[in-house]
Amino acid sequence: MAESRSDSDSPPAQRVPIAVLGFGEAGGLISRDLVAAGADVRGYDPRVAVPDGVLGRADEADAVRDADIVLSVNSALDAEEALRNALPALRPGTIWADLNTGSPGLKRRLAATAAERGAVVVDVALMATVPGNGLRTPMVVSGEETATARYARVLGALGARVEVMAGPAGVAISRKLLRSVFYKGTAAAVVEALAAARAAGCEDWLREMIADELARFSRQTLDRLVDGSHRHARRRAEEMAAATEQLRELGVAPLVADAARRLLADLAGAAEPPGPRDGEQDAAPAAGPGAPAGSAPAGAAGQPA
Repeated sequence: MAESRSDSDSPPAQRVPIAVLGFGEAGGLISRDLVAAGADVRGYDPRVAVPDGVLGRADEADAVRDADIVLSVNSALDAEEALRNALPALRPGTIWADLNTGSPGLKRRLAATAAERGAVVVDVALMATVPGNGLRTPMVVSGEETATARYARVLGALGARVEVMAGPAGVAISRKLLRSVFYKGTAAAVVEALAAARAAGCEDWLREMIADELARFSRQTLDRLVDGSHRHARRRAEEMAAATEQLRELGVAPLVADAARRLLADLAGAAEPPGPRDGEQDAAPAAGPGAPAGSAPAGAAGQPA
């Protein structure tokens, strides 16, 4: 049985040996902040030199052999290989913190693999960009309760911002990826729309309209988006078919527009939605005088059409 150690016997956070695997943008910045906070850091990256203050090691196994906490900060594609390479040297009780943006299924597989050596995987989701934040990038962590509490305590004492979320490995990254569907999906729609507007000669107009709409976004706007998409799916699918055709005419690949058309068509093909509420108008208001000819009008008072 592995020797256990009570919190009262634990060394201060600065002296807890931490291994970092991967010194790319995120791993490099986090490592530098750990060193600046006085942490005892060693690490390995096959392609990137170790940052100043980090003790370089020969490979993954060499990097983790004397570590209490391992930060795997490479990529989702490399996450399993990094763990397999390190596995022979992992000590029972070592916390393997996977900071990669992999799927919940990947995090669960990592947890099962680490358990073969008595190590414990904690699933860490970085909830903001690391540049400009470094170690203070907001983190959400899930996994075995004792391990997540220790991770939060040690990293928190070094300056990290860690929120512990109840549930096994996979829960934290699931929340991030669900949010990514909205954030990255919105960004993709904006990029595509502006590219088409640029080709149509009205980019400045559309840019201002998008900024105004986003500034007025509220919980009520969210409800209207969801409710309206279900209630008026057929008409909106037809509208997005026309938008898709326009983008092709402008020489812009309608990747997001056609995806929206297909989603709305699926909604329209599902069970019939309830009829409109009393007094509800589905017609969009007329375009304002400042809109270019042939442009689609924005929703009235910030309400999406």
